[in-house]
Amino acid sequence: MPALQMSGIRQIIGGAMIILYFLIKNYRLPRGDQWITILILSILNFVLSNGLSTWGVKYISSGLGSIISAIFPLWLVLITMIAGRRLPVQALIGLCMGFGGVCIIFYEHLQDFLNADFRFGIFLSLTSTVTWAFGTLYIQQKVKNYNPFFSVGFQMLIAGIILTTIAHATGNVIPMSDIPGVTWWAIAYLVLFGSVTTFIFYVYSLQHLPAALASVYAYINPIVAVLLGSLLLDEKLTVFIALGGIITIAGVYLVNNSLKKKLPA
Repeated sequence: MPALQMSGIRQIIGGAMIILYFLIKNYRLPRGDQWITILILSILNFVLSNGLSTWGVKYISSGLGSIISAIFPLWLVLITMIAGRRLPVQALIGLCMGFGGVCIIFYEHLQDFLNADFRFGIFLSLTSTVTWAFGTLYIQQKVKNYNPFFSVGFQMLIAGIILTTIAHATGNVIPMSDIPGVTWWAIAYLVLFGSVTTFIFYVYSLQHLPAALASVYAYINPIVAVLLGSLLLDEKLTVFIALGGIITIAGVYLVNNSLKKKLPA
């Protein structure tokens, strides 16, 4: 099924379940200007970031898409530099390592750049990381003014409605009755484990673990994606991907570690 339609369905169901969870917990609904924040984050983090990354893996491997998605802290550094803030040496080293690792990964894909679909998939994936970086910076500015956990459910629900509307407006949909059972099972997995369960576990970890330890998923996720893509989807796992991935993730770690200490909350 079309990527945007699938992403829209996933976000609507997942968002509704998260909202229901917090309503049962008697959390207060967002008020006033909080809805503006929710709408902006919905567009940045879910319509653009999640929607584009889902669309992107139609044209590139899931492992490559996952490694690209892990580099969003590098954009944080670039945005910070453009804003005129001084950065620690650790962040600059990590920035060079991160983009160097990406270059190593793409070295063996130079021929693939002649393929328009491959270039489009890379563009979608990179754009999704940029929007996630802007969303992260926006959250840092607004986190004191609203409940970031409860609001994610509304962000997902709003994004799901927007993505579904775009999919229908552009004709990138298939009738619900034509969606095969195996696809519904995949959507159910993404909703239950990729959105709801993972989100609840992440919130729990943030409440009971140091932030540095809770964020370790960002470095494990690309490794898991590359290995599973190779084992289950027969995606090519080469020395360039392995070496470039290790260097990229190490660079992202250095950047992320420095940002936790230096970026304003």
